[in-house]
Amino acid sequence: MSEVINNREYRQKVLKELIRELHNGKSVEEIKPRFEELIKGISVTEITEMEQALIMEGMPVEEIQRLCDVHTAVFKGSIEEIHRPQNPEDVPGHPIHTFKLENAEIEKIINSEIKPQLEIYKSGDTTESLKKLKDGFQRLWEIDRHFSRKENLLFPYLEKYGITAPPKVMWGVDDEIRADIKEVNRILSAYDENKDMFLEKAEEAINQVIEMVFKEENILFPMALETLTEDEWIEIARASNEIGYCLITPEKEWEPVRANIGEREGTQPSANQGYVEFDAGRLTPEEINAMLNTLPIDITFVDKDGLVKYFTQGKERIFARPKTIIGRQVQNCHPPASVHIVEKIVEDLKSGRKDHEDFWIRMGEKYVFIRYFAVRNEKGEYLGVIEVTQDIGPIQKITGEKRLLSD
Repeated sequence: MSEVINNREYRQKVLKELIRELHNGKSVEEIKPRFEELIKGISVTEITEMEQALIMEGMPVEEIQRLCDVHTAVFKGSIEEIHRPQNPEDVPGHPIHTFKLENAEIEKIINSEIKPQLEIYKSGDTTESLKKLKDGFQRLWEIDRHFSRKENLLFPYLEKYGITAPPKVMWGVDDEIRADIKEVNRILSAYDENKDMFLEKAEEAINQVIEMVFKEENILFPMALETLTEDEWIEIARASNEIGYCLITPEKEWEPVRANIGEREGTQPSANQGYVEFDAGRLTPEEINAMLNTLPIDITFVDKDGLVKYFTQGKERIFARPKTIIGRQVQNCHPPASVHIVEKIVEDLKSGRKDHEDFWIRMGEKYVFIRYFAVRNEKGEYLGVIEVTQDIGPIQKITGEKRLLSD
């Protein structure tokens, strides 16, 4: 066993050296003989560890990103095939199955539509080919949703397991691809007959996309399948609809192998461990209280029976509210002259005639924006009223743009 470990450590060391040599200017062809002598099949895990080690040792993510296409070309044909007793990626509806279906459609657009039209365009037939190229690249832009699901659903789980380098590198390349496709679509929408520039940008875009498909299917997806639990794939599958899909719609919902998925083990703390569970996350009562008191607004909640049940206690309160109002009827917390207005607001929101009501008043140097919202559950049942108050004077003074950090 120690011999295996030592061999792996040695190979890891040499792999990093090879990447550094590429970084320092050597060509793929120059290091290829040494690479082929050393490697008899490199695993996805070792690729991940290599990139992670380089970042931990101080190599900027941008540098590894710049090398990404180069070392992908080296790894092609060397990544070992990973066999599993069950292949969840082959099951319709599984997130990886959906990602792969999208990749197949992406490659189809490139190989069957865009590339042939680029060749026709090169030969001089421009009018019709440009129209078809415009359609093709506009459809290719749907890759943005593919990337968004990968970045916002898949990457967070990998990062939880300490796999941070591949997501950082890949997200950077994703953004480069987005920029490339946007630029091609911009050129096509206002075509100025700069043929060479258009061809360069178009070919760069599709080559980057093809490389990314390879990286996903041979590096990212196998690594994710090795790492994530079924519970985590369930969460990813459930959240995917919110972001949307690229060029396809899954035919069916994924049915995990496990029979009972009602009680998910998960990895996040549950409500019985002192956490309050929300639609999108879990927080402790301390976190909730501190978070609400940090917001630059005043919030008051009145329940469906008209009882004041809660208000925030931020640093800059607009209206003074003693804790003695908790449990009082909201009408009793206002001067008699304004009670009829309060009752009317509550009546309109409770009945459904309105969903919100806004007021704005001057209070000395403050310009106070007061908003009332009906609070309803997912069934549409009325739960109460929330009042949100804010001094919007400073906001109204904002002009121009601020893109840099303050000193």
